[in-house]
Amino acid sequence: MQEMKTEYLKPEEIEKRSFEIISKELDDMGITLEEGHERVIKRCIHTTADFDYAGTMYFSENAVSILKELIKNGTGIVTDTQMALSGINKRELEKYGCSYVCHMSDENVARIAKETGKTRAAVSMELEMEKGLPLIFITGNAPTALMTIYDHFMKGLYTPAFIIGAPVGFVNVEAAKEMIIKTGLPCIVNRGRKGGSNVAAAIMNAVLYEIRENI
Repeated sequence: MQEMKTEYLKPEEIEKRSFEIISKELDDMGITLEEGHERVIKRCIHTTADFDYAGTMYFSENAVSILKELIKNGTGIVTDTQMALSGINKRELEKYGCSYVCHMSDENVARIAKETGKTRAAVSMELEMEKGLPLIFITGNAPTALMTIYDHFMKGLYTPAFIIGAPVGFVNVEAAKEMIIKTGLPCIVNRGRKGGSNVAAAIMNAVLYEIRENI
């Protein structure tokens, strides 16, 4: 077995070095990422060490530019897990006055879910959509969150400002993602089974950091 070499780096150097490795390996594989999508995809790879994200990420037209403007305008954010919310850089969000919420631990949500037979994620999305405000929905776990958003949009009840769709799993996950893509709504979606709360947060953080660097 070939001996693995270690590098002793300062904390601030580790991420920089990681992205250098990602860029080199993409080059070695002959993969060129589309301009404007590069930072999001590379951060997803950085978060997961999975280069499949170079081929599975879907961006609606002008998705990154639209999301940047929504953030800079202080658009509210809803997540389908506490983990996704905890992973997003809230200091950056607060610079622009963006509110953020996750209702998954709310007792009221648990009660409604039990009474209606819906998932907590579905109820959480409904509670926010009922307010009628433009929102950024960030999903990393529950396909039912995406299905609920899709259902409300198709019925003309609500139009989300933006959707980050990265649920992970085997049941309804792929179908729910494709439903969102077909709506034509502004979105970034990772097609297929892969995703997760960490990926959903990574997508948002990539855009937040790009805004910060360009100010």
